[in-house]
Order: sequence, then structure tokens, then C-alpha cells
Amino acid sequence: MAGTSPHSPLRLWWTRRPSAAGAAAMATGILSVGLHLAGYETLSRIALVLGCAAWLGLAAEFAVRLLRERARWVAEAGTPGALTAVAATTVLGTRFSALDRQPLAEALLALAALLWPVLIVFAVGHWTRRMPGGVFLACVATQGLAVLGATLAAAESAAWLAHTALVLFWLGLVLYGVAFYRFDPRQVLEGHGDQWIAGGALAISALAGARLIAADSARLYLWNDDDLGVLRAVTVALLVLGLAGYAVLLAAECLRPRPGYDVRRWATVFPMGMAAAATLSVSTALDVSWLRTPGEVLLWVSVAAWLAVGAGAVAEARAALRSRAPR
Repeated sequence: MAGTSPHSPLRLWWTRRPSAAGAAAMATGILSVGLHLAGYETLSRIALVLGCAAWLGLAAEFAVRLLRERARWVAEAGTPGALTAVAATTVLGTRFSALDRQPLAEALLALAALLWPVLIVFAVGHWTRRMPGGVFLACVATQGLAVLGATLAAAESAAWLAHTALVLFWLGLVLYGVAFYRFDPRQVLEGHGDQWIAGGALAISALAGARLIAADSARLYLWNDDDLGVLRAVTVALLVLGLAGYAVLLAAECLRPRPGYDVRRWATVFPMGMAAAATLSVSTALDVSWLRTPGEVLLWVSVAAWLAVGAGAVAEARAALRSRAPR
């Protein structure tokens, strides 16, 4: 059958997608997290199903390339987009933990932790000057591990996991600084979507800080007053910087519009959703109730962006399948 042939249009289109397409799973997963935080549980679970489907496709292609196309796997592992595999895994794990599926969340954390050192070494080893926004995925992947680690530490009262997450939190901030040095600022006006990761990396760092604060309890007693004060101050600063970056990137989009679908637009949706999730999480962790309103506004903006990019992705896939179909 044509639909199952290894040379079918569907198979050809799927295998030619860039590694950056994994941002679709990241974007959908964080949308599910944000909808859960805002109390829209049914919509959150629908987004979770879609995110899992995208992740499974990503995982299957990752495994096929590793086993059958080793040269291509090595080449793509050196690109920033490869780290979407780690980030997407941790985001979905965080959502499963909220559903009290701790064994599954633990398995996803273990998988992400195994992938992270390999992919981070490949990616950082290929960094050059004037990199696109994908360079910040090193920070995003590291902070994703911190978020999931802190979430599981709170769920299972595991102090060692919280302390490990704290180390990853600070390491993620160091990686952000190095990535910022490598980032090409012209991408703010010229990028095709992944420049938004510069702001999304700050937002996921703020989310990690909020989860570390929330993980503390009388039973664990993770942080003393000084530690907690530093965590609070850094988390608030990261959220402010992340929202400021959001405003700058949005203004740049208005000044120089870049319409039309590009697979890198999924890397726009993810930071938008992450800004919403971080705002809602900081609101809860620091007991700042007025932050919920801007958090929900940002959430619905990210939902609209997801729908727009999703429609573009479907249209692009249909056009590609038609062009490659046998005549």
C-alpha cells in the first residue's frame, strides 16, 4: 500500500522535518501545563494528548535515526534544535506529575537526564558566534530538568531531588549567560520564530524558581531564610526580565512582521505558553494573587498562537504531501 511504503509521501515528509520540529511537542506540553494551572482541566488534558502524540512521533524518529541513520543523527545532535527532545520530555513529565502519575513522571525525568549530557555536549560543542535563538535551548533543557526535579521533590518529599534541581537551576542561568553572548541580536528583527526562545528561557527559569520555592515544606525544610530570600528575589527578577523580553520580541514582530508559516514558529508558541505558566506559578508560589490575571491573559494569547501555528502546520503538511504524491 502507498500509505505504508517507506517511500510514501507521508514518510518522506515526516523524515525530512528538521530537529527543531520537536518544539511542537514543547509548545503543546506547556500549553497543557498552563491550562491546568489556570483551572481549565478538560482543555489541559486535550492538549496533553496532543502533546504526547507529538512527543511519541519525535521519540520514534529519534530512535530510527539513532539506529539506522547514525551519521544524520550525529549531525542533527549538533544543532540546538536537538535539545527540544529533553525540554519536551521534561514538560510532559511535569504535567503527568500534576496528574499524580509519579512513576511515569519519574521515567520521563530519567530519560531526559540520560539524554541531557549527551545532547548538551554535542550542542555546545557546535556553538559559534552570532547564533539563532535556538542557542538558548541549552538553558531551556537544563531548566526543564530543574522544573521536573523540583516538582517530583515536592510530590514525593525527596530532598535530594530538590537540591539537585537547585544545582541545575543555577547551571541553567550560567548557560543562559553563555548563550546570550553567542546570540545574534539581529535575530530579534530578522528571526523566523526561534528568537523568542531568548525570552522563553528566562520564563522557564522563573518557573523553575517557583517550583523550587513551592517544594519547600515543614517536613523537608529545604531552604533557610537566606536561601529562600535569594530564591524569591532571583525568581521575581527572572519573571520581570522574561516579561520584558516578551514585550520587546512582540514589539519587534509588530515593527517588522514575518507572516507565513515556518516550523520555527513552534519555538514562538513555546515561550508564549511558558511566560503564562511561569506567571501563574510565581503567583501561587509567592502568594501574589494579582499576577493571575496577566497570567491568564498570556495563556489565552498562547492558545491563539498555538491555533494559528497549528493551522499553518496542517496546511504546510497537506501541500507537501500533495506535491510528493505519485501522479
